[in-house]
Amino acid sequence: MPDWIDAAEAARRLGIKPATLYAYVSRGVLTRRHDENGRRSLFDAADIDRLARRGRPRHPQPELVIESAITALGVDRPHYRGVDALRLAESTPFEAVAAWLWTATPPVPRTPPDSASDAASGEAAPWVGEPAAVGAAIHTQRSLPPDLLPLDRLQVITTVLGAADSLRFHLDPDSVIATAKRLIAGLVDALPKLCPPTGPTIPHRLWAALSPAPPTQEHLDTLRTAMVLLADHELAASTLAARVAASARADPYAVVQTGLGVLGGPLHGGASHAAERLLADLPAPGAAPRVIAERVRRGERIPGFGHSVYKNGDARGTHLLDQVLAAHPQDAPRLTALVAEVRRRRLPAPNIDFALAALTVTAGLAPGSGEAIFAVSRAAGWLAHAMEEYAHGTLLRLRASYVGPPPH
Repeated sequence: MPDWIDAAEAARRLGIKPATLYAYVSRGVLTRRHDENGRRSLFDAADIDRLARRGRPRHPQPELVIESAITALGVDRPHYRGVDALRLAESTPFEAVAAWLWTATPPVPRTPPDSASDAASGEAAPWVGEPAAVGAAIHTQRSLPPDLLPLDRLQVITTVLGAADSLRFHLDPDSVIATAKRLIAGLVDALPKLCPPTGPTIPHRLWAALSPAPPTQEHLDTLRTAMVLLADHELAASTLAARVAASARADPYAVVQTGLGVLGGPLHGGASHAAERLLADLPAPGAAPRVIAERVRRGERIPGFGHSVYKNGDARGTHLLDQVLAAHPQDAPRLTALVAEVRRRRLPAPNIDFALAALTVTAGLAPGSGEAIFAVSRAAGWLAHAMEEYAHGTLLRLRASYVGPPPH
């Protein structure tokens, strides 16, 4: 007959707290039964002693694995449906890359770059938002504070666009793609314009919302590059949240709204805004040691440096930063001095968020433009992942490893 002991004695023999004991039960490490009154948990003393001799179980961090055919992460870069994102960024229109993510339609490089003939970007016509919905979103913007960051405006715009779109609940692939084009077009067209758009593509129209000066060809090409590199990144935090929303059959606008809510966190897309402030504190190359030293002394993260996936460097950030420096050689000494100081201290390498901040600062874009570029670009990826979830038709449900007070 087993020798049964209560929870207090079992926890004492194992040298753990009662809450940890019940966590072992929830994870299947231990089994228990109740006494005749159903009030006390009892444990087999032999099981407890065996576990005590073996040591506490090493339980790996739970990992959610989702099958996806959209993006694979390489050593230092993503691959969209098997194609190197950096190669796509060299010459492929953003709209064509979005279509590649959504439908696996091979993207076609633009020739010549950003010309009028490229207006459709591989599509039959430029993406257009629903006029009434865009008008309502523009009208709503007028009541917001004038200094509101673009990412905050995009959240408001998404809500208004969704409320005005009666087709948003059609979740078949063709309908979702049509909604995706209206949605992304509406996001850029409803933002207050700082200068007239100089072309019909999404990068042309987004630039007009972020800069008071018309873009040069180098500006447009750099923005297009950034948008292609940011279009997707496997199961980043915002994408995971978007997939969970889509698995519950949330409509595309709700999916994008979910992604936007997560993206603004300082450990995700919000890092580019923090990196903008870092660069604002750097008036000249010689100030780099002081600027970095002050943050290290305060125990702060250096925004725009390091990556949780690319431990040896983010090739997206290097690629985009090189393009920014080529377009703005007058700013190169300041930016390279900061990167060199970070390297001298053996801190992590710059990532895509730093490159976005460099683009924002050197091109004279509005504060928070990096977040807006990130958000509009990543909406394409969120919607690609949403389409996979709509096709799966099952609810994503994570489980918790309970470590709270014992149930009673």
